[in-house]
Amino acid sequence: MKEGEIRYRHALFLNPYTQSTATNAMMLFPATGLEYVATSAKGCVDKITLLDLRFERDLQIPDSVDIICVSINWDRQLEEIYSLLNHMPQNLPLVVGGYKATEKVEELFRECPNIDIIVRGEGEETIREILKDRPLKDILGISYRKNSRVIHNPNRPLADVDTLEAPDRSLRRNEYALAVNGIKVANITFDTVLSARGCPFNCKFCTFSLNPLGQKRNYSPRNVDSVVNEIQNLKAGVVLLSDDDFFADPRRAEKICDLLIERRIKKRFIAQARLDIARYPQLLKKMVRVGFKTLLIGIESPHDWILKQLNKGFNQETIRKSFAVLRKYPIFYNGYFICGNIGETRKEMLYIAPFAKEIGVDSITTNKLRIEKFSPLKELAERTPGYHVTERGELYSDAYSHAELKKISRQIKFSFYTPLRYLKIFWRNIFVVKFFTFKEAVSLLLMAPRLILSVILKEKQTGKLKDSLTRTFIRNA
Repeated sequence: MKEGEIRYRHALFLNPYTQSTATNAMMLFPATGLEYVATSAKGCVDKITLLDLRFERDLQIPDSVDIICVSINWDRQLEEIYSLLNHMPQNLPLVVGGYKATEKVEELFRECPNIDIIVRGEGEETIREILKDRPLKDILGISYRKNSRVIHNPNRPLADVDTLEAPDRSLRRNEYALAVNGIKVANITFDTVLSARGCPFNCKFCTFSLNPLGQKRNYSPRNVDSVVNEIQNLKAGVVLLSDDDFFADPRRAEKICDLLIERRIKKRFIAQARLDIARYPQLLKKMVRVGFKTLLIGIESPHDWILKQLNKGFNQETIRKSFAVLRKYPIFYNGYFICGNIGETRKEMLYIAPFAKEIGVDSITTNKLRIEKFSPLKELAERTPGYHVTERGELYSDAYSHAELKKISRQIKFSFYTPLRYLKIFWRNIFVVKFFTFKEAVSLLLMAPRLILSVILKEKQTGKLKDSLTRTFIRNA
């Protein structure tokens, strides 16, 4: 067979994560990275099948499939995924990629003898060369088996984002709709659009713009017209702009808003942002007009010394002033916080909930600090007495174990999410932000008893029901 000729006829692209450990938020959005790679395979095979195991009861591999490609991006369900990979047909080439696959190359080859190739880093160009049967020794960005040895080829340079085709939504077998514990609550569908890759900032805790190879993806925006064209062609009513910071270039963000207004494109938008957005009132006004309903803002900490440690570039006073501006706009604000920072005390962690209420965020998400392979905080963690980093990048200390940090996180959660808070969230989303239409709000109200029962049953299954009820209605300690 000549190089460049079609060798494989039917490629299966698989998202291996199941519904069992997925949160309700995780179920809302597609596996965008995998969809990019599957789309890039068009023209290299006769047929592409894309399966998302969150929505498949059983994995049925069509008989015509002659190559399988699996994306591993998270630490969740790793043992189950390894078992899945080991049960793949041994007569079919198995290619694995994704963030965690790039990070755990040696472990994957050791635990999963079926794996033939691991794609390291971004995979759009690499998968095309694999499918075109280019000699493995000549393909950048892969590791592969050869004569019982693992060969690591040089890294592949990062591609120009404007050369990458947007995901082909026709490959999907399911829609992504608003549901709670598997119960569809309203006819609202979700999708994601990646308008840029990388981030211009250098927060020390964050490695999303730094892949496990240590490659820094500088801020790389797509052509504005291509972004708006993609949004215009979406069937979904709610669009997550999944850039690290959609507003990294405010003038570009404003151009996108202008085009959306000019073309009369009506969607509800969710986007990640930094506090800097408060400095652009004209942009905020246009965002409201366009349909921006929710901003996910990385605050990380109320404490100046921690913000400095994380290299956030702002302090508590800036946070307070920014939210004094942001609260003027009918947008729902979710604040991201980190607990378990190096040197942080219990009292400092627990101040997250009161501080969030003081500045006026509508909801919070609290995560424990992670120290990835190339994190600038790794050296600090290693030289600070009493702190430890696991192989999975989980930080803990002699004073605060994993279990203790988890307990503190729950205390923060229940301090913020009181019954009154849930009522405020419902009120703001319907009457202020207007995320939900009247018809959708009625649907939510009618479904409320069933949803509450599903939440109670889930808490009971996890053994947390008594603790959750006690923290919510009696004493949060």
